[in-house]
Amino acid sequence: MTEPTQPDCRLYLITPPRLEPQGFAETLKAALGAGDVACVQLRLKQEDGETSADADIIARATEILMPVTQAAGAAFLINDRADLAAELGADGVHVGQNDMPYEEARKLLGPDHIVGVTCHATRHLAMVAGEAGADYVAFGAFHKTDTKAAISKAEPEILTWWSTLFEVPCVAIGGITVENAAPLVAAGADFLAVSAGVWGHVHGPAAAVADFNRIIGEAAGS
Repeated sequence: MTEPTQPDCRLYLITPPRLEPQGFAETLKAALGAGDVACVQLRLKQEDGETSADADIIARATEILMPVTQAAGAAFLINDRADLAAELGADGVHVGQNDMPYEEARKLLGPDHIVGVTCHATRHLAMVAGEAGADYVAFGAFHKTDTKAAISKAEPEILTWWSTLFEVPCVAIGGITVENAAPLVAAGADFLAVSAGVWGHVHGPAAAVADFNRIIGEAAGS
């Protein structure tokens, strides 16, 4: 019996910046059960929206949410904190340009864990990260987002350029919703990173995941 093939583009969930882990676990479980999700990034921030939450807050959330994520067959990544990702046994880390350098994150986590890198809308940063060994490069923001202050504005063409020339997967991020996702899939995104577009969906996160999967399927087949 042949294994089912994975879609060319997959959903990449990013948690809200502040949450109560025990209560959020049920919401996450429902979302993960509603359709294909490749990974979940725990992105907890302090009130300024940029500084990572305290280590003990991240650790408690990881202890509760990582088993839920992995039980659904998705990878569990931690934002910024490669040291905590290594210590807590997460599947990997996502680092920004102002966070721990890629090389240091890779040294902490080793070759068998995921290290993804924010590259904004800059081709040079993406090529540097890809050459260094990043498991994926993330481009954005493609749309206005209230989740964080967008440093750059990306156009879908950068996804097409990257996916045509390089094998390292690319992630589209920034203000992605079920209404605007299709062109990013068609442009070549390997993953759609979504936060508010899922957790703030009018019909709830599970409905959002189902809608995203439908849109990904339709856009990939068009």
